[in-house]
Amino acid sequence: MRYKWSFDVVKHRKKYFTFSIVVTILGILSLAIFGLNRGVDFKSGTTLDITAAGQAIDQAKAADLIGKAGLQAATIVVGGDNNDRVTARFEQVLSPDQVKSIEESFKAVYGDNVSKEENTVDTELAAELATKATWAVLIASVFIAAYVSIRFEWRFAVAGIVSLLHDAFIVISLFSIFRWEVNLPFVAAVLTIIGYSINDTIVIFDRIRENMRFAKKKTFDDLAKIVNDSVWQTMTRSINTVVTVLIAAVFLFIMGSPAIRMFSLAIIIGLASGMYSSIFIASPLWLVLKHKWPGKSAGKKAAA
Repeated sequence: MRYKWSFDVVKHRKKYFTFSIVVTILGILSLAIFGLNRGVDFKSGTTLDITAAGQAIDQAKAADLIGKAGLQAATIVVGGDNNDRVTARFEQVLSPDQVKSIEESFKAVYGDNVSKEENTVDTELAAELATKATWAVLIASVFIAAYVSIRFEWRFAVAGIVSLLHDAFIVISLFSIFRWEVNLPFVAAVLTIIGYSINDTIVIFDRIRENMRFAKKKTFDDLAKIVNDSVWQTMTRSINTVVTVLIAAVFLFIMGSPAIRMFSLAIIIGLASGMYSSIFIASPLWLVLKHKWPGKSAGKKAAA
């Protein structure tokens, strides 16, 4: 089934480009001024998960018990089935004695069934994780560009890479602006978004290439018609795919544990951005590149 309603995607391409450029500039300014709110995975510190075996833990009480150990947590989150687990993140690396002091404070109130799980990241490991995460995104983008260049042509590759980097940067920018925490699950979310974004884009590119074989393509308007037709021919598939995954991501965000909440939020933003960029950025950008650099074969046909 195809949608009977449609509008000219190509006609308003400058508006879409301008909107994306403005958002990108705001993101760059936010990153330059505020940077990212890096979690314990990307900066030195200690995270303690303390479980009281079925006994509800009050957040204020947890902060008080940590304070009695002479420490102050950067964040304290209470969770678990019965609110019996508290996750406390410290911006400094705790010594074994400090961890033991916190554990004993909780045992004094909640009994000997209290258990703990400790996660510590030192400065060198945090820097290494941040570097490897950046390289993972860049290497994935390079391989995707190479694949699209071989499978299609360089114009499709350029448009596709701009589109997926646009999606990744939108997510990163929003996390910077709203000071949401960035950790390793966030990196996994960005890589997942890149995969979904290029997948959606390639579906439209494949339809454009197929329609190019049977349509006249002498002028810019001819190419614009091909792009518009291709976008709307694949619109149902794009919407159905994104909405299906979006429903799962939203429920994961609402009902999932705090540990994966930021992962789910990044996926939700990335899915929406990916659908937008595939339709309103990648396809019109390919049209601009194709019109400016039509290639030798197109030039020979026009001359004939």
